[in-house]
Amino acid sequence: MDLMGMMGKLKETQQKIEDTKKRLDMVLIDEQSADGLLKVTLTANRKIKSITIDDSLLEDKEQLEDYLIVTLNKAIEKATDVNQTELDAVAKMDMPMIPGMDNLFK
Repeated sequence: MDLMGMMGKLKETQQKIEDTKKRLDMVLIDEQSADGLLKVTLTANRKIKSITIDDSLLEDKEQLEDYLIVTLNKAIEKATDVNQTELDAVAKMDMPMIPGMDNLFK
């Protein structure tokens, strides 16, 4: 593949990655505490869309803080996994193989 062809392929891949990022704004990740008292929804791009808190958690600030930390971290981890999987798939599918660069996608 010539240099111009490679540059065109890189530009095309970059556009597909941007398109994938936009699509991931529409993918929602739902997570809740084990007892269901706290629920969060965020996008696969890790933007919080909603938080629902049961009234019983409003009585104990420390407990609410703990619930938020645990539940948000679990949701962010799930969203990160989805995000990374999708972006890796686009990059691997379309990237031209440049000698010495193949280790970047393992």
